[in-house]
Amino acid sequence: MSEGVSKTHEKARKFQAIKGVRDIQPPETELWNRVEQTAREVFGTYGYGEIRLPVFEQTELFARSIGADTDVVSKEMYSFQDRDETGVSLRPEATASVCRAYIEHGMQTLPQPVKLYYTGPMFRRERPQKGRYRQFYQIGAEVLGGSDAPAVDAEVIEMLMVFFAKVGLDGATLYVNSIGCKDCRAKYVELLRAELRIVQGRLGADSQRRIETNPLRVLDSKLESEQSIIEKLPRIAEHLCLECAKNYADVKRELALRKIAYQENWRLVRGLDYYMRTTFEITAPGLGSQNAVCGGGRYDGLVELLGGPPTKGIGFAIGEDRLILSLQESGQGKAERGLDVFIAWMGEAAYATAVRAARTLRNAGVSVELPPAAQKFGKALGQADKLGARFALILGEDEVASGQWTVKTLADGTQKKMSQQELLAVLGRR
Repeated sequence: MSEGVSKTHEKARKFQAIKGVRDIQPPETELWNRVEQTAREVFGTYGYGEIRLPVFEQTELFARSIGADTDVVSKEMYSFQDRDETGVSLRPEATASVCRAYIEHGMQTLPQPVKLYYTGPMFRRERPQKGRYRQFYQIGAEVLGGSDAPAVDAEVIEMLMVFFAKVGLDGATLYVNSIGCKDCRAKYVELLRAELRIVQGRLGADSQRRIETNPLRVLDSKLESEQSIIEKLPRIAEHLCLECAKNYADVKRELALRKIAYQENWRLVRGLDYYMRTTFEITAPGLGSQNAVCGGGRYDGLVELLGGPPTKGIGFAIGEDRLILSLQESGQGKAERGLDVFIAWMGEAAYATAVRAARTLRNAGVSVELPPAAQKFGKALGQADKLGARFALILGEDEVASGQWTVKTLADGTQKKMSQQELLAVLGRR
């Protein structure tokens, strides 16, 4: 192949999104914006402020917070060496970044607790599947400092359930558990390890490896052949110390006070040492076996692990991709027709009026499409319909002279004359 042909072929090549990522396009983005705006509004009523975090951090931050031997850090992170040879990774989650910011900016000197929320993309190189991507999106919140009273845990969960109700997520189920403190959990882990060694030969390779490295992770197993074995294992709620047992009972009492329905799930655990006591998860319909849309819990040791002062902490992360998918599957996520008015005009005088009308309507918050060139009214109305406009504003010589505009409702074909103010009033009611 000649050099010229090769260059032509290179120019003609079509680029596509990399496997595991995708473009989110209108009108679907309207649903994403609605979900994120609802989060801002709900979280704001509970006193949370937004924090915007870097997309990448030092790799060591995630290695220390998530665990260097976890699959996330060892296999799934997108990591590289910066030009100064600093190890850098795209963030696989945001809690570590929030804690780093809390320490770096001396937020412990602010009135406690500090309540923060975030939205944005995270990155993990795992097998793409329904509702799961290599670039995925999370909405999360963290409460750092202050009290570790059970009411704090319950209010965080209450805020979540209010948010899910407002976005229209039907069938959301809340699961709760307690994983105790570092003392009673350590004793439970050793008991669990001993019991797992007895049945080791009946477990799969991953679970056999986790017996020594992190036996709590065996409880996460989805292998059908292991479920009957796991069901017979000792349960952590039966091995809590007196203080942790009381804390768990108080959390459940606080949830009942707020009339929040929940189910207990003894297998809902966290494998890292800084997690303690309350853990929770929320599932949604329409997602198959991987149906969790939110996970959270208390992590009183994380800030200290990252070099900060001893700090109470609790938070959660919502998988926005899965939430959107569940809303769409249930029919709650239909995007509304976005365009309010299409202006069909003919003639120079009508064009000047159309330009002024478009600006006036847009200033009032109305979405408007103004074609740059005159069209026959039939063609213009056809374009308005294709764009999903609610109304067509027809402006010709008669409308300009009389000041009475012809407004056509495209859903039923009816039309009437009205002034600019009358049109604004109609659109305002809608």
